[in-house]
Amino acid sequence: MCTFPNEIVTCRLPNGRKRRVFIKYQAGQSHNCYGHRGDVPYETEVYRRLLHSLSDFRPKCLGAHTDLTTGNISLFLEYLYRSVRLSDMVWKRSTRQPRAMAQAACWIGQFHARHAAQVKDPALAFLRQYDASYYRGWAHRTFAFSRPLHGLFPWLRKLCDTDEWFAPLLAEPQTVIHGEFYAKTILVRSQSVFIVDWESAAIAAGEIDLAALTEGKHWPADVVRRCERAYVRERWPDGAPPAFSCALDAARIYLHFRWLGERPDWTVGEKNLSRYEYLHASAKRLGLI
Repeated sequence: MCTFPNEIVTCRLPNGRKRRVFIKYQAGQSHNCYGHRGDVPYETEVYRRLLHSLSDFRPKCLGAHTDLTTGNISLFLEYLYRSVRLSDMVWKRSTRQPRAMAQAACWIGQFHARHAAQVKDPALAFLRQYDASYYRGWAHRTFAFSRPLHGLFPWLRKLCDTDEWFAPLLAEPQTVIHGEFYAKTILVRSQSVFIVDWESAAIAAGEIDLAALTEGKHWPADVVRRCERAYVRERWPDGAPPAFSCALDAARIYLHFRWLGERPDWTVGEKNLSRYEYLHASAKRLGLI
């Protein structure tokens, strides 16, 4: 889900060999998005301070360049040959997609387990951290932006006015999350998955990434359950904590507020109306409405 200008450049090395490099440009742009999404300088720091320490992580960061005139940063990443986005693997034509989704769930489960003990590390203090004010802001903006729809969703005020919906996300052990762990940010090659677009990395409940991976009516229920089992197996080998299901529903609520509360045209747009149905269902399961 790259939101910045980018290109693939073919370089000729001194020995005559060619190598492709993926370049992401700041180009004077910023997508702060109410504290959710970072920019190219932020993502560069994620690669330098967090991902660089993972010896098996790819794509590797090859470096970054700061334009001395504009101050804009360009991020240079390893190009992953013969990879395809998980979202581009057509479900009806390939059994590889559900397998790759489960692999992605395993990967992020391992990542969360590894970093849960490191959230207090001063080296990671640069990461955004989701708190009550952050979650509350998304609900309040959603309610304000959805004014034309209040008659259709009379339950929305009660949900947006309470802090109980995000309480499970703050009660769970925090970890480092990707922040937008959707199929569009996952590359697949053979039996391996590679995670890209780290501009939204943060410290928060790991269930948010799992909810993002499995969000949407296009994923069959059995695939969603398979991903949930794979995630739990890798993050908690001895079994999920009792509050896992509640935290996962809270994460789903957050993601709906996250997309409904960013721009007024998105809040009332026909494309996003189904989010209110899912929002209502998750809130009902948590006994909030």
